[in-house]
Amino acid sequence: IIDLSNAAAQPMHYAGRYSIVYNGEIYNYIELKKDLKQIGYSFNNNSDTEVILAAYDFYREKCVQYFDGMFAFAIWDEQEQQLFAARDRFGEKPFYYYSEKGLFVFGSEMKALWAAGVPRQVDDKMMLNYLTLGTVQNPADKSQTFFQDISSLLPSHYLLLDVRQRRFSLTRYWNIDKQNQAFLPDKDYTGMFTQLLTDSVKKRLRSDVKVGTSLSGGLDSSSIVAVVAALLGEEKTASFTSFSAVFPGFEKNEEAHIKKVTDKFSLPNFSVTPTADGLVSDFEKLCYHQEEPFPSSSIYAQYKVMELASAHKTKVLLDGQGADESLAGYHKYLHWYLQELVTRHRYTDLRKARKQFAQNNMNVHWGIKNIVAAFLPAHTALTLEKREHSYITANPDVSRKLLQHMKGREWDGIHKPIVSKLNDMLYFNTMEFGLEEMLRYADRSSMAHGVEVRLPFLNAALVQFIFSCPTVLKISDGFTKWILRKSMENRLPAELVWR
Repeated sequence: IIDLSNAAAQPMHYAGRYSIVYNGEIYNYIELKKDLKQIGYSFNNNSDTEVILAAYDFYREKCVQYFDGMFAFAIWDEQEQQLFAARDRFGEKPFYYYSEKGLFVFGSEMKALWAAGVPRQVDDKMMLNYLTLGTVQNPADKSQTFFQDISSLLPSHYLLLDVRQRRFSLTRYWNIDKQNQAFLPDKDYTGMFTQLLTDSVKKRLRSDVKVGTSLSGGLDSSSIVAVVAALLGEEKTASFTSFSAVFPGFEKNEEAHIKKVTDKFSLPNFSVTPTADGLVSDFEKLCYHQEEPFPSSSIYAQYKVMELASAHKTKVLLDGQGADESLAGYHKYLHWYLQELVTRHRYTDLRKARKQFAQNNMNVHWGIKNIVAAFLPAHTALTLEKREHSYITANPDVSRKLLQHMKGREWDGIHKPIVSKLNDMLYFNTMEFGLEEMLRYADRSSMAHGVEVRLPFLNAALVQFIFSCPTVLKISDGFTKWILRKSMENRLPAELVWR
């Protein structure tokens, strides 16, 4: 993707000491390279891979703090006999490992571990939770996979394996501060948000191969197109290609909205129509690439869009994933917003918000139970956990023999967060449970076709800024993603911004 010469090939060796294998991109590698050159480092190629090696030599484990990117990499230090491996902040790139009896094996896919002889044994409790609860991760332990003894390195973590001392450690290197701040009337929130998003998109356009974008017709992907158009100008945007999945004849067909965006920016667009027959035909391949279960056929649409981009020789796609979790885009967040208003005793705002949601066709079922839940968040979390437990133990389709086999593990994989404000739920879905599984589907669907997906909304500085913003900038006047809508109201057609 960056520097196509043989000098940038992997595994890459550096300073007669380090060797790296690496999956992903460091978008701010140019800025980091400049800083490292001033310190005295020299470089033999133009890749971001070599920048990681130099940064590790200088900053050691702290190097990951400086990376704006998506990555899973492992660096072997021959001198110290140590392996240092890290994964990006949100889990855009996968990292699996097996560690037992003096053997340590790792890879971006479990296929690599199986090829190395790691046993392929299904974890029955993970499968049971998937069948009864629909979960594809253990929210209490996200390192667990559907296969026994195969672990996933958690997002925002690095591992250090010291061979001489036979020591293995895992360390968290980044987290979000989820405490939002009071509203400051003189602060230009929208301007700051727009600048951070623009900077994120600009860095994610860096490539030595063709870059395009996925375009769903929704606000997130359309906003990325608007920012790209402002950065590239009219002439270059006309050669910047977009790719979409459309569903003629179905309620969820977004063709009309896609056309509004492509017409406004004179943007070339190619579309594909996924079908039920196509899903049946491709299902085995889809499962092969995903490796673990998935809960919806919606990822097939994503898979076909990536296939379409590959057919048009586009190796990098920008995508809008990640915005819903930080900007409260899903309608389920309206519950938590209303509960925050209740606990803050803002009853007038509560009545007004419910009326506005109804006007925007966002009906929220709200009653006395929600009010009680708002003031008893810990009790609510426990009640929800008990309900999930009963979904498993009282499920008539689960055999008693299997439940007996699971004795002592009935509660494994059952966890609900204590939520006292909207940011608590946004944090849970962004950092603990929800977003990472979506990123897995996207990475596998894209990599299946040799396409790299880049997500501008998952820039760390941008996400932290959004979390620090007061709630009123996330949900307001009956709309979700308020600050994004305000940022785009003069860049996109009004009927798209205020859908």
